[in-house]
Amino acid sequence: MGVDIEDFIVINALGELDDPNAPASAAASGALAPTSAQLSINERALADAHASGVTAINVTLGYTLGDFPPYRHTLDEIRTWDAIIAAHPRDLMRIDSAAGIAEAKRQGRIGIIYGFQNAAAVEDRPERVAEFASLGVRIVQLTYNQANRIGDGSMAPGNRGLTPLGREVVEALNEQRVMVDLSHSGERTCLEAARVSAQPVSINHTGCRALVDLPRNKTDEELRLVASKGGFVGIYFMPFVNATGHATAADVVEHIAHAVDVCGEDHVGIGTDGAITAIDDLDAYRDRLAEQVARRQAAGASAAGERADTFPFVVDLRGVDQFRELARLLDERGFSSTRIEKILGLNFLNYAKAVWGA
Repeated sequence: MGVDIEDFIVINALGELDDPNAPASAAASGALAPTSAQLSINERALADAHASGVTAINVTLGYTLGDFPPYRHTLDEIRTWDAIIAAHPRDLMRIDSAAGIAEAKRQGRIGIIYGFQNAAAVEDRPERVAEFASLGVRIVQLTYNQANRIGDGSMAPGNRGLTPLGREVVEALNEQRVMVDLSHSGERTCLEAARVSAQPVSINHTGCRALVDLPRNKTDEELRLVASKGGFVGIYFMPFVNATGHATAADVVEHIAHAVDVCGEDHVGIGTDGAITAIDDLDAYRDRLAEQVARRQAAGASAAGERADTFPFVVDLRGVDQFRELARLLDERGFSSTRIEKILGLNFLNYAKAVWGA
C-alpha cells in the first residue's frame, strides 16, 4: 500500500524555492554568494512546490558569506522576500507562528519561514535580534562554516566554542522566541549553545558523524544533547551522508534511522538544503559546479567533503517526488506511518510550538 503523504504537514527545515534551470537563477549563475534577488521563483518553481506536497520551507535570507555589508545586505534580503511573497499571494505566505504552518496547509499555500544561515549581521549588537524578529525572522543559525564573532563554524580550526557575545546573542534569541539553529557550527559551539539556551535548539540540516566522519555532520553527543532539551534535528539530502560524496537516497535513510536511534522519533525531521525543482541538464551543471567549488574553497567557505566531482544534492532524491520517495523508503525500512509523518513535518511543527508558541 505504501504511505500517502497527501494529508501530512511536510516541512523542509532548510530548503530553497527556485527554478535552477532558469538562466537568471542563483544556481544557473554559479555565484559564490547568491542573493535572494537572483532566485527564479517562476511558474515552474511554484507548481513544483505545490506538486511536491511541501507545506513550509525555511529559506535562507540575509548575509551568509561574501563581500556584502552584513547588516544592510540582510535588511535588503528581507525586503526582497517580502516583495516575493507579496507578488504571489495565492501561492506563498510568510510564517510567523506555528499556527501559520497549519493555516498554510489549510489554504494550500507554501509557507515561507525566514531564516539566517549566519548571524554575522548581528555584528556586536545583540539588540538587533529584536529588529530582525520584528521583520519576520524566525530562525537564526549562529555560524556558517567559518568562525564569526559568535562562535566557530564546523571548519574553523580552533573549535573555540561560544564567545561571550555569542551567549548574549543566544539570550536575545531566546527572549524573542527565535529558533537557535546550530547547523554548520563547530562541535564546542554547538554543545555550549545547546547548554546555555533557555529554549530548545535545533540542527536544521545535518548528517550523523557516527556514520560519516565529516565536520558538517554532528556527533552523537551533539544530537543527543539537542534532543534531550526538546530540540529538533533535520537530516539533509547532501553529499556528506556518504563518505565517497556520491550520496544516495539509501544513505539519507540510514542517517535518519541513526538519528532516530540517538534522538528518539519525536526529534528528527528533514532539512534537505536544496530546491524542489530538479536541475534538468546535470552535465552542464557539473561544469558550472567545478568552478563554484573552486571559488568556495578559495574563499575558505567550503566544508570538507565538497568536491567538484560530487553534486550538492542526492541525485535519486530530488524533484517533485522527493518527499514521497523518502516516505516510501522509510516505509520499506519498517517505519510506521505515524513515525514517517513525524519525520516529514510534525516534529518540526511541535518544535516550532515550543519555541514560537502555539
